[in-house]
Amino acid sequence: MTSADVRAAFLEFFRERGHSIQPSSSLVPANDPTLLFTNAGMVQFKEVFLGREQRDFNRAATSQRCVRAGGKHNDLENVGYTARHHTFFEMLGNFSFGDYFKKEAIRFAWDFLTKELEIPAEKLWVTVFEEDSEAEKIWLDDIGIARTRFSRIGAKDNFWSMGDTGPCGPCSEIFYDHGVHLPGGPPGTPEEDGDRYIEIWNLVFMQYDRAVDGALTPLPKPSVDTGMGLERIAAVLQGVHSNYEIDLFQKLLKAAAGIAGTTDLMQSSLRVIADHIRSSAFLVADGVMPSNEGRGYVLRRIIRRAIRHGYRLGIHETFFYKLVAPLVEEMGAAFPELKAAQAQVERVLKKEEERFAETLEQGMKILEACVARMQGSVIPGDTVFQLYDTYGFPVDLTADFARENNLTVDHAGFEMAMSAQRDRARLASSFGADYEQDIKLDGQTEFTGYDYLDDQVHIIGLYKKGQPVDSLQDGEEGIVVLDKTPFYAESGGQAGDCGKIEADGAVFEVTDTQKQGGKLFLHKGKLICGTLTAGQLGDARVSAADRKATELNHTATHLLHSALRQILGDHVTQKGSLVNSERLRFDFSHFEPVTAYEISTIERLVNEQIRLNNPVSAQLMAKDEAVKAGAMALFDEKYGDEVRVLKIGDFSTELCGGTHVQRSGDIGCFKIISETGVAAGIRRIEAVTGAACIDWIASRDKALASIAVLVKSSPEKAAEKVELLIEKNRLLEKQLERLNAKLASSAGGELSAQAVEVNGVKVLAARLNDVDPRSMRDMVDQLKNKLGSSAIVLAVVEGDKVSLIAGVSKDQTGRIKAGDLVNFVATKVGGKGGGRPDMAQAGGNDPAGLAGALAQVPAWVQEQTAR
Repeated sequence: MTSADVRAAFLEFFRERGHSIQPSSSLVPANDPTLLFTNAGMVQFKEVFLGREQRDFNRAATSQRCVRAGGKHNDLENVGYTARHHTFFEMLGNFSFGDYFKKEAIRFAWDFLTKELEIPAEKLWVTVFEEDSEAEKIWLDDIGIARTRFSRIGAKDNFWSMGDTGPCGPCSEIFYDHGVHLPGGPPGTPEEDGDRYIEIWNLVFMQYDRAVDGALTPLPKPSVDTGMGLERIAAVLQGVHSNYEIDLFQKLLKAAAGIAGTTDLMQSSLRVIADHIRSSAFLVADGVMPSNEGRGYVLRRIIRRAIRHGYRLGIHETFFYKLVAPLVEEMGAAFPELKAAQAQVERVLKKEEERFAETLEQGMKILEACVARMQGSVIPGDTVFQLYDTYGFPVDLTADFARENNLTVDHAGFEMAMSAQRDRARLASSFGADYEQDIKLDGQTEFTGYDYLDDQVHIIGLYKKGQPVDSLQDGEEGIVVLDKTPFYAESGGQAGDCGKIEADGAVFEVTDTQKQGGKLFLHKGKLICGTLTAGQLGDARVSAADRKATELNHTATHLLHSALRQILGDHVTQKGSLVNSERLRFDFSHFEPVTAYEISTIERLVNEQIRLNNPVSAQLMAKDEAVKAGAMALFDEKYGDEVRVLKIGDFSTELCGGTHVQRSGDIGCFKIISETGVAAGIRRIEAVTGAACIDWIASRDKALASIAVLVKSSPEKAAEKVELLIEKNRLLEKQLERLNAKLASSAGGELSAQAVEVNGVKVLAARLNDVDPRSMRDMVDQLKNKLGSSAIVLAVVEGDKVSLIAGVSKDQTGRIKAGDLVNFVATKVGGKGGGRPDMAQAGGNDPAGLAGALAQVPAWVQEQTAR
């Protein structure tokens, strides 16, 4: 069976058994800051397992694309050196949300393997958690697995949990015996780490809720989460031991080998490249761009590691992006989103490879030179740090090189040099699970804010410092939960509403509104008078001015998105958004700065749509129907089966749950105030609308009028007048440079007479007056030509700052280094510096020590030349 056959057979098997077949979710987990990447099939269902979200099905099956290359699950260092480690893989999974449990899950797995795939039962081994007698009984009595192929395993390997607290439960794993010709013993034995017995399927029985103190409470609706690696089961069915020998990899390996000019497909570097093109391409297709932080940094590491292995194979031209086409040919049918993004993926990978080419060449030369000089087999930590910090050469590439050459890396030394950066990175990290911040409350909040800004409400919960309370007193901060609310909770980039909740004379000022689990709206703020009590009836009023201004910006964001795609191209997709009452911020995929002409064209297009005053309408539709109708889904936003489709005339159609104006003309006007880059391949536009737009234009008009007065011109001709002044200033600066050069030449002739001879070297150390520090380099060159064998130090004092430059004739750099010379003087005036052996510069902040320092230069030179 091909891998595609296995994938199709798995999904069809579970479809026939009442499972809803769900598409693979993005590699970027939607609305989940606890994960770097989607690393298992259950990720898209996590909210369901936690009870925060409900679907219209209670059993599902998926073929989920996964990446494990950062954080807790990081297989990057092993890829290419083992038979089964990958950064990217597919996880086949079936899930039960309070429907069937152990008996059915075990039967499904066994029947699929032994009946559907016809794997001999005697080739399969089974493990259960050592305390799970229920699963043991099912395997031994119902399935009839032989005791000789059955093991009990401890909690370390066979007990799963979502975090330190929350849903957890025992596991049952199924292993395949690849044969006696391979080393290794059965699972649960001391020899289990060999390659003979390979885990192919893990059945997780979500049975308990673990409390902070470790106590396990049975879940009211036990669930099932399973995962089987497609690559591993394909290897079994295709009669090979290594995943890299299956059909999914063969085309990629051959394509990479063709570029490298080799026929040996077993080389580890080819395996690295074949694996890394999969993760890189799918990550870019899912909206991740190479950068220096977070997900983008992991992607950059993967790409650069692949490029380095290409270099190892003798590939010195850009090549990595050429593997996207064979990958699409192999996997595009199963994942059409990859095929749709092919051109974009190729552009991103090619640009990143071109950016890294010079760094790679330079880094490899430094690394190879270091190894040639080394005594021993450990690459020093300071060398690893220099490569990383100065040349941008990733540490894992240095470690790869060491591994290939039977060397090791001084990681302790590197970590010491990197400690400050690592501390900052750790503080900045936003990844880490936290399940203790939930508001524990049954029920949900009905949102009425599409139709009302003021509504009668019932207070169903009060919280202070995350804990439930019966009341809030005057001056206390807290959270109010209502049965219904006109307040919009932050989502889709739109900021949460502010306003007031009043009840029996008490006034709670709402400063922000957030949503929890798609059900509860949390009104955060402060009680400014009275006492608020749980169960009270009250009145909730949204700040109408803030909501209106926010709506102008939100609708304008949709117009901007559509305009960007029309002017820049269909590759533009939203990568982030912030809409509040003051302005809008829109991040989007694009590979170069947007030109002034393009910005002007985009502005005109948006303002044209505003003047057309088209109706803005919202309609609830089935998600699939909406997407087929052309509605765009926004980046990192999670949608249910029924979605809200926002349409602005015939210009824009997007999925959006936010609040908007009634007609595009309500926006008034639109102005882009900035366009910047925020990451590689990601641009950001900020803009204003309505009254804020008018105020911004007025402030610019005022500034222009002020400039016109200063340059004695009309506002219309101010730019022309400023241009003339700039050109005149440029000419005056050139005249000044020529005069300074003449003065320097004249001063150089006088200075040469002050030189003294020390061991055959003309030594000159002098302070200059009324000389531009920028002209000192030319003076040193002239003096070296005039004096011949020489060592020169010149100094200029401006206020409390000392500028120093040292020059040494090339015939003397073997004995005297300009950097050492300039530092000798700089340390005596409170500074330091450096440069080439023949020219170096420094600075200091203690002019009082200069005369004495210059006087000691001849003696210093005599000491250097006497050695």
